[in-house]
Amino acid sequence: MTEARFPDIAVHDTLPKLLRHNALSHGADVVLREKELGLWRSYTWADYCERARLWAIGLAGLGVGREDTVAIIGDSRPDWVAAAVGAHAVRAMSLGLYQDSLDTEVAYLLTFAGAKVVVAEDEEQVDKILKAVADVPSVQAIVYCDPRGMRKYRDPRLISRDQLFEAARKRAAAEPALWDSLVDQTSGDDPAVLCTTSGTTTHPKLVTIASGRFIRHAAIYCERVDLGPDDEYVSVLPIAWIVEQFQALYQPMVCRHKLSFVESPATMMADLREIAPTFMLLPPRAWEQIAADVRARNMDSSSAKRRMFEWGVRLGLRAVERGRRSGLAQGVAMRALRDRLGFSRLRFATTGGAAMGPETFKFFMAMGVPLLQVYGQTELGGIYCMQRLGAVDFDAVGTGLSPEYKIRIDQPDANGVGEIVAAHPYMFKGYFKNEAATAADLRDGWMHTGDAGFFKPSGQLVVIDRVKDLAVSAAGERFSPQFIENKLKFSPYISEAVIVGHQRAYPAAIVCIRFPIVSKWAEQRRMSFT
Repeated sequence: MTEARFPDIAVHDTLPKLLRHNALSHGADVVLREKELGLWRSYTWADYCERARLWAIGLAGLGVGREDTVAIIGDSRPDWVAAAVGAHAVRAMSLGLYQDSLDTEVAYLLTFAGAKVVVAEDEEQVDKILKAVADVPSVQAIVYCDPRGMRKYRDPRLISRDQLFEAARKRAAAEPALWDSLVDQTSGDDPAVLCTTSGTTTHPKLVTIASGRFIRHAAIYCERVDLGPDDEYVSVLPIAWIVEQFQALYQPMVCRHKLSFVESPATMMADLREIAPTFMLLPPRAWEQIAADVRARNMDSSSAKRRMFEWGVRLGLRAVERGRRSGLAQGVAMRALRDRLGFSRLRFATTGGAAMGPETFKFFMAMGVPLLQVYGQTELGGIYCMQRLGAVDFDAVGTGLSPEYKIRIDQPDANGVGEIVAAHPYMFKGYFKNEAATAADLRDGWMHTGDAGFFKPSGQLVVIDRVKDLAVSAAGERFSPQFIENKLKFSPYISEAVIVGHQRAYPAAIVCIRFPIVSKWAEQRRMSFT
């Protein structure tokens, strides 16, 4: 890790410090892009820093200070990341809320976190927040970014972003050293991020993460995958998710890769093609849907194009089986397909959060997309385990990012299956206002994930299911219904599957077909269907 590539993260141990450093050292370089009304708008490091500065001074003017909470709700936009950095600059904690959260969920999180200010993107989110904060006395202000449709509201807590920024400019003019003073006081040991845990059936717990740890964690990841200023990332997932905060909020600060925000989910594929990212992250279902759409469109093409595509896929798959890449397949079909999808410059792509079928994996690798599995938990800073290029195992999720990332299997059975337990120096500080849960899950510095898995002879980790969700057959053998369900869904013809078989002699499956694919299959064979 060199100064030429990364800032000195021992000195610049918070996001405000990193942002100020990058603005001073690389102020004219583009870092953010936002698409609005079909046009891309670019922001330099200097622009990013100025916006974060206004957010920080504006929030300070609203009385936000050390260990207060600033909640942020809305789509992935420059103001999302700038508001988070601004909150950290006044030593407050940022709490990302999912934009599709229900009113009751938002009310619980705002109450539990004691949020003082809520940053809402637009009228839709303001409506939700106003309903949620009716019984949340801690919320003193609601800052909205998009003024459209806001004239009819009269709540005294509402303030527009532009009004907040105007007040911040006046105070900055009167106190020109205020921004630097705020940034200098930030500490990497301060709690900076509150993030909801995933996979819970009751109210989620809030994970507390210190910026210094998260920054070092991001630097190790950037070093592992060799990210730098020439790389491009397109944010399509909610930044409230810990992995997207890792990719969109922290990584750019460390390695200065460019970050682009799509206009909407509906324009995602078109926006990807315009930017052509060099790396990306999508959940397995998104990759599977892209692959299914490609196959469905191919079925609609002419017989000559269909045969050419299928020949190219066969060539590519044969090369993948040999651990190679087919130049002929690329020339026949795959290079053009990658360009059409926006994957023409991908150095690698990642997926995680659920299992993905080997056929989908092989399809994208045959296309020339180096796809890697990743694994992690919110408590461990998101990604801490991933595959290496050239060592892809379709059933596994790889190894720890570095030797500092320890993973073991507790109480393994005869097949080596047990609970996955992990630890590294950059993990969470504990659950917010929940010492009992922290003591239960974090023991002797090891995080007990609740996931079941085992190690392959190669040393790669295989994740099966949640330990509590394992079923037991009538013969007393443990098995994972979800693992079998995922294997079934690897078929392009099956969209969903449910396995039943606990305490039975054998499991049974209920399947739901993937209609677009099955209907094309039936049409080609002149079979009637409804």
